[in-house]
Amino acid sequence: MKIALVAQHAVPLPRAERATPDAEDDIRIRDLSRGLATDGHDVTVYAQRPAGDPLGHGELCPGVTVEYLGPAADRDDYDLLKRVPGFTAPLRDRLGENPPDVVHALRWTSGLAALAAARDQRLPVVQSFASLCLPQRRHRLVQSGTGLKRLRLVPAIGRSASAVVADCEDEESELARAGVPRRSIRVVPCGVDTQRFMPEGPAAACDTRPRLLTVTSLESYDELATLLRTLAQVPDVELVVAGGPPASLLGQDPAYRKLSELADTLGVADRVQFAGQVARDDLPPLLRSADLMVSLAQYDPAGMVVLEAMACGTPVVAADGGGYGDAVIDAVTGILVPAHRPALIAQRIRQLLRHPMRLAAFGVAAADRARSRYAWDRIARETVAVYDHATALTA
Repeated sequence: MKIALVAQHAVPLPRAERATPDAEDDIRIRDLSRGLATDGHDVTVYAQRPAGDPLGHGELCPGVTVEYLGPAADRDDYDLLKRVPGFTAPLRDRLGENPPDVVHALRWTSGLAALAAARDQRLPVVQSFASLCLPQRRHRLVQSGTGLKRLRLVPAIGRSASAVVADCEDEESELARAGVPRRSIRVVPCGVDTQRFMPEGPAAACDTRPRLLTVTSLESYDELATLLRTLAQVPDVELVVAGGPPASLLGQDPAYRKLSELADTLGVADRVQFAGQVARDDLPPLLRSADLMVSLAQYDPAGMVVLEAMACGTPVVAADGGGYGDAVIDAVTGILVPAHRPALIAQRIRQLLRHPMRLAAFGVAAADRARSRYAWDRIARETVAVYDHATALTA
């Protein structure tokens, strides 16, 4: 099958990978496209030309070509909507010159471009959103601007696509409530690279205290504030916070300074290590060093870092919702907790840390679930099944 992956926002060709949320899309696109190519499919990834790119194309791996289209765009310019027209026209030309069997758009602005480019060519369009903006609005994470435009456009894009891929059951329900026909929605979760993230391998150095680890942007203040308040009620435990700018630049970061002040106020500053930006290759050893991976994000449909922790055999404490509710089997591979109850979260963590054998059993079960359910070869096959469904509808 010839597959066109449309990812306007991404930079799929290899670059310095970081263990931060803003790089997750690039990682996911590369892993998905490799999985599809390994299964024998011919994949072309179309993305907006990044500023400073000299070539405009390249081979990601055998069977996967990346083409950058349209005027060059700065990766730090987050207003993707205004760049859609400049991306759509060359995309339409390329789909006409090299017609695929299916077009898979990743994120909502890519969906706008893909639907417009494929309109006159009767090509099936499959849509993945990754972030709907609907639950974010409910949690007051979206206030105005592009977010509100996305709020209006996401349901229309979903209804216009041949099929829609949801990351988790919560996202499927949100799409259905927004008016996307449930019969066109298929749940295919994010995958995990089980060759890189596995229990076997070196672990980062740590002291004798139990270690909690979270990997998130320092801009996620509410999430991290809850975790610091949780830590204040779990004595003799250290917390490592991975994410944000490089460690050498943390002192200049307003979010870091605000969180450091809170840690001082709570009396836990001596038990918190802000690691800053973590290189992608350093993430598996860091995950293996933790007794528990903790993620209290209000909305994370993909749950990539939780899957990576599970694949490394690290049990997870996660907020009950989004992709976490699907990935984490409560009381088997970790525990699910309410996102804003630090006293209750602390109680559950203390209970787990008092029972090392149970914690070890959680780790074994977590690694097994990551390998059996979320390995990219299985996710690629499930994605192709959605393509087959969409292609049959337009035949």
